[in-house]
Amino acid sequence: MKALVEYLARALVDKPEAVELTSTPQDGAVLYELKVAPDDIGKVIGRDGRTVNALRTVVQAAAQKKGEKARLEIIDLRRPQQAP
Repeated sequence: MKALVEYLARALVDKPEAVELTSTPQDGAVLYELKVAPDDIGKVIGRDGRTVNALRTVVQAAAQKKGEKARLEIIDLRRPQQAP
């Protein structure tokens, strides 16, 4: 699953070497956090979020096929992270 997300993200961006994907088990599912270069964040999100929604659909479908649950979040390094 992780290889699939990395492959798709690297195909979308101009700086594929900057793509980082971390996976964390969370509430019976796996949370994938995708970090890309700040210049490439728009390419991953897409117009009105269409690209990221398509990526999330692919991740959820692949996880469901394995009998798992998965979520994909894009980490925007340009914005300060909020405390939980």
